[in-house]
Amino acid sequence: MKLSTRIALAVGITVPLLVLGAGWLLVQLVAADLHTQQDAHLRERAAMVARNARGLLRAVATDRAPAVERARERGLYNSALDVGIRLLGPDGTASGGPQPDASVPLPDDAPEPITVRDGDTSWRALSVRITGRRNGVDGTLWLFSPDTTSDEQLGVVRTRVLTVAGVTAPLAGLLAGAVATRATRPLRHLQQRTSGLDPRSTSTRLEHAPTGIAEVDDLARTLQTVLARYDEQAARTAEGLATARSFSAAASHELRTPLMSMRTNLDILADHPDIAVDDRAEVLDDLRKEHERLLGLLMMLRELGRGDLVETDTFGPVDLTEIAEASIAALRRRHPETSFALDCEPVPALHGWEPGLRTIVDNLLVNAVLHGRDEARPAQVAVALRAGAERDGRCAAVLTVDDQGPGIPDAARESVFERFHRGPCSPGSGLGLTLVAQQVALHRGRIRVLDGPDGTGTRFEVRLPVRDAGSGGGPDGQGGPGDGGDGGVGVGPPPPRRDWMIETAAHPRSLERPADSRRPQGFHKERS
Repeated sequence: MKLSTRIALAVGITVPLLVLGAGWLLVQLVAADLHTQQDAHLRERAAMVARNARGLLRAVATDRAPAVERARERGLYNSALDVGIRLLGPDGTASGGPQPDASVPLPDDAPEPITVRDGDTSWRALSVRITGRRNGVDGTLWLFSPDTTSDEQLGVVRTRVLTVAGVTAPLAGLLAGAVATRATRPLRHLQQRTSGLDPRSTSTRLEHAPTGIAEVDDLARTLQTVLARYDEQAARTAEGLATARSFSAAASHELRTPLMSMRTNLDILADHPDIAVDDRAEVLDDLRKEHERLLGLLMMLRELGRGDLVETDTFGPVDLTEIAEASIAALRRRHPETSFALDCEPVPALHGWEPGLRTIVDNLLVNAVLHGRDEARPAQVAVALRAGAERDGRCAAVLTVDDQGPGIPDAARESVFERFHRGPCSPGSGLGLTLVAQQVALHRGRIRVLDGPDGTGTRFEVRLPVRDAGSGGGPDGQGGPGDGGDGGVGVGPPPPRRDWMIETAAHPRSLERPADSRRPQGFHKERS
């Protein structure tokens, strides 16, 4: 049933009910007014008749001549005019005029007018006490006025009320239907525009111009919000599926070589059970290394996928100093021979994803440990954290990790962040620095590869924006001014789409990229 039809029916039912209710109230008021007029008439007649009634009782009590009593009785009836009277005295009853039957019971006294019913006829009755100075001049005078006139007038009012209610019912329904049809026209237009929308097959979305009707405008905004949430959820689902497919493609591509190597070593052990002890130990050592590499690769791919799917609500205040201290403490247990130096200045809390920030510090330290040592001496890693300023004047946390390794040539400083890029003697998976780049981009920061402080080794410098009351990402989640290559970074939500796993699958082992190729999500690496 249409909304306009419902409104028409509701009005068509409600209006007659209101008319009937108002009519009932009108009937009660009219009845009260008629009774008031009738009662006033009875009181007026009672005042006039009471003197004649007292004279009649006095004549009867003093045994006056019958002619005198008849004269007094005629005077009593003549003074009553249009009301009935009944005089109850010590020696009998005198009655005349219209009144209820004598068998109708009356109360002992009715100083205020009451209604008395005689069958289908109703009467208004009033009693007056008659008293005199002589004995026997005591009685009760009853006055009666028929209620038929009031009943007739009330009947006319009731008929008119019912007639008005019967006429207004269809008229109110038709008028309400016409008004409701016009009033719901914007709602029908909105329904027509939304009925053709299919989020699964078209990118067209609801465009709504304000109508001035709050309910319709609110409904349109709600529909737009629902469709936007559907699009967002569909994009997340598609991103999740793409990430899963990319994970499978990347894993299958990168795991093929170590798995084939492990298969070859296993075949050697199976085909040559009498292999020399030294050769067997070498083969087993290769198997262990390949196994560790597989585990590391799978863990790195998992972390890369987590970074692609992290949500905004996981971001919160993070103390980067605590993360650096915890990461160094963990690596000292794993690499006791390595020398770590930590120099931290007070830095405001960052607004970020704590596991992602821990990934940045962990992988930079592991990279420094692996590439900052040689056979002659263990690695020496220096970590510094200080507050800095961006080019637009905003505050940033600056993290530097220095090692004493051979350094990275200028031409190779861009490619170290490529997926699955490994040096000739690197034991890693080729994803450690990719994870660093992903998390730096996720936190809208910048990373640079520089020479070591003494001209030897390598320094990785990470700049992450510090959250303050005046900074925030744009409404589209793209950060504030300077996002990208100009060095300024807004503190906002993570990028709306992150495709590090997808890029990993699409460009496996891509060591060279065209100079104008776009890096995922505008990740910014400065040349030293």
